[in-house]
Amino acid sequence: QVQLVESGGGLVQPGGSLRLSCAASGIIFNAYTLAWYRQAPGKQRDMVAFISTGGTTNYADSAKGRFTISRDNAKKSVYLQMNSLKPEDTAVYYCNAVLYRSTYWGQGTQVTVSS
Repeated sequence: QVQLVESGGGLVQPGGSLRLSCAASGIIFNAYTLAWYRQAPGKQRDMVAFISTGGTTNYADSAKGRFTISRDNAKKSVYLQMNSLKPEDTAVYYCNAVLYRSTYWGQGTQVTVSS
């Protein structure tokens, strides 16, 4: 059974930082491209960042310079370090794993940026 379990969300003030984690099980982790998506209320789910099997990363414009995605294949985990958070970063953040036509999602973790 495949599971992606996110953690690390919470309430943070504008300008603060959070580190999201996603632990995977049931997949050959190092074969998957991994990504973080987010979905704000009433909006579509958008990609924030992804990291390939080889470590190549790509970021949404809104995340460039503030967020960093990384992976630890030994721990079967992917991370999203988020700095300089803004109220518009408030959303549910989802972990995603893709290999060819197989795609898996975590249950999401809430990030709220507010003073």
